[in-house]
Amino acid sequence: MYLPDDLRAFIGTPDALCAFVAGEDGEIVGHVALNPRSSPAVMDMACEALGLPPQDLSVVARLLVSPRHRRRGIGRSLLEAAASEAHVRGLWPVLDAVSDHEAAIHLYDDCGWVRAGIVTVRWGDHPEVRELVYLGPGPPGRAAGGEHRETGV
Repeated sequence: MYLPDDLRAFIGTPDALCAFVAGEDGEIVGHVALNPRSSPAVMDMACEALGLPPQDLSVVARLLVSPRHRRRGIGRSLLEAAASEAHVRGLWPVLDAVSDHEAAIHLYDDCGWVRAGIVTVRWGDHPEVRELVYLGPGPPGRAAGGEHRETGV
């Protein structure tokens, strides 16, 4: 419902730090990217929650799994790969998820990502949507710069 008409351009953002795909029998069944930023509202909330500047964060984005291949651990594996790559780069992974995407929210909660809060964003001509902002696990041995508290969103 929120995907643009040009899915290829949506997935292949020019500023992505990297991307991972999952495959099965020669078919791509999942994708995730690691981006340097998200919307200003998401970045502001994540920076405030972690007490870190935006250049110390990376955004897990475009996590997609083919409907025929869901509930088999592919999304979890892609999420872990993106977070691990953020750590290799010395960055703290964060992400944002549309608040009514229940399966994605369940995945992030189940993987131990922490909800920082809710923001409202608008993409182009689409109506405003509410997004949950999640904080991933920090790089090993690195603490957040500010006090972090779960808001129970």
